[in-house]
Amino acid sequence: MAPTLTIRIALAGLGLAAATPALAVTELQWWHAMTGANNDAVNRLAEEFNASQSDYKVVPTYKGNYGETLNAGIAAFRAGTAPHIMQVFEVGTATMMSAKGAVKPVYQLMKDAGEPFDPNAYLPAITGYYSTTKGEMLSFPFNSSSMVMWTNLDALKAIGLTEPPKTWPDLFAAAKKLTQNGFPNCGFSTTWVTWLNIEQLSAWHNLPVATKANGMDGLDTTLEINGPLQVKHLTNLAEAQKDKSFDYSGRYDSGFGRFTAGECPIMFGSSGSYGNVKGAAKFAWASAPMPYYPDVPGAPQNSIIGGASLWVMGGKKPDEYKGVAKFFSFLSDTDRQAKLHQTTGYMPITKAAYEKSKADGFYDKNPALEVPIKELTNKTPTENSRGLRLGNLPQMRDLWAEEIEATLAGKKTPKQALDEAATRGNAMLRQFEKQAGR
Repeated sequence: MAPTLTIRIALAGLGLAAATPALAVTELQWWHAMTGANNDAVNRLAEEFNASQSDYKVVPTYKGNYGETLNAGIAAFRAGTAPHIMQVFEVGTATMMSAKGAVKPVYQLMKDAGEPFDPNAYLPAITGYYSTTKGEMLSFPFNSSSMVMWTNLDALKAIGLTEPPKTWPDLFAAAKKLTQNGFPNCGFSTTWVTWLNIEQLSAWHNLPVATKANGMDGLDTTLEINGPLQVKHLTNLAEAQKDKSFDYSGRYDSGFGRFTAGECPIMFGSSGSYGNVKGAAKFAWASAPMPYYPDVPGAPQNSIIGGASLWVMGGKKPDEYKGVAKFFSFLSDTDRQAKLHQTTGYMPITKAAYEKSKADGFYDKNPALEVPIKELTNKTPTENSRGLRLGNLPQMRDLWAEEIEATLAGKKTPKQALDEAATRGNAMLRQFEKQAGR
């Protein structure tokens, strides 16, 4: 073969290679707020999805706590650099719903991508929180939880109790005994102080947090957090704080380690703390339903969900959305959902995953993980217990906590604090209503 012909053939081959590059993998950015064992679960899910196919690569990135992740996502959207998927805690739902153009509804995502999607396959008590009044799912439920009472069974046994207290009066009495029997600095405490003492307290006793079905039926809602039961409960907390029967552990969940370290024998916290309790507690433990006031007719009602869902951000390419839809289908797999539930403590989001866990006898050996499900489904939800959809709720929680802190410090009466929490909160609601109506 002539040298010039050989060179021409070689050059032609190079041109052909250049014209047909290897197919690029489409990256899907996933911003989240998970730490510890739950962060490991997030990374494992991404790795498993990436290994299951070759078209897409989910890249999870921790962006701080729930509030920090939400703020980072909003700032990124404004800058045109939003991730494809963002984990948003449940109280950020109204904020995301009002962010016109910033999100792509999940029901629309799945339809456009041609992915099989049946909203009825998911637990209604969970999906209802993230859906329109027509039942259209706006975000994808991911790590749903509820508030439970984590208990040190060894400590309870030492004061003659064989099971956790069921009512608030019994809990306050037990906590006083605990401070006199080895736990002088903390009879009981709580993480997420407003979630327990305002939001869950109200729903568990079938009382409204706000009008308009807690904001589910409209933005023109007003707070009702300063009723007789809420005032009575805060009065009891303030009294218990004086002798450490109750001891404040902060606004968020950073104080949960006081339970696993053995400092606080009773701690209210997310059911999603299961992995941390299982790995760190050096004593016999259990989770139990939240207590209730027995003089309230019909109590307990049902709890409301916590945790977070996955929101799909707007302005992405069709092929990227197709990848996100496939990832959500991957997450909905029954075996995968059951495993995620059983290892993290977060609730199964599908009916099939819950039924599989029951059929496998999982709850016989791990009763703690069925507690939040039983709380959530204790009774048919009412307007007062379906959930919350209040604008600026993340910021409002800080405001409510500020007023609770003033009461615990003896600076305000419980009635004064809750009245001001309602007044200041209503001003935030009107501001949100005005902004959302633009």
